[in-house]
Amino acid sequence: MYKLIATYRTPSDIEAFERHYRAVHLPLTRRIPGLARVVLNRGIIPPWGGEIETYLIAELHFPDEATFRHAMASPENRATGKDLRSFAGGIVSLAVVKEEPG
Repeated sequence: MYKLIATYRTPSDIEAFERHYRAVHLPLTRRIPGLARVVLNRGIIPPWGGEIETYLIAELHFPDEATFRHAMASPENRATGKDLRSFAGGIVSLAVVKEEPG
């Protein structure tokens, strides 16, 4: 399994972020060819206290490397990336990982 993982820090305007993420960004993301699953992970206050360091982690799952590479080269992915930069460019980090059994 190949994954594109987007890690978001807390946005300055949470309501605007959530509105855009749900109404615009997720629908664009779901159009990426070969996408098997989207998992959203919400940051919470840790049991030891303190601040929420990570607001949201989005995992985009692809079944294999070929599907992942095709998806990343697609016009749908380019549109999703352009949108991402427009509303979250300063608060998001991206990583590509290959899942392995533990």
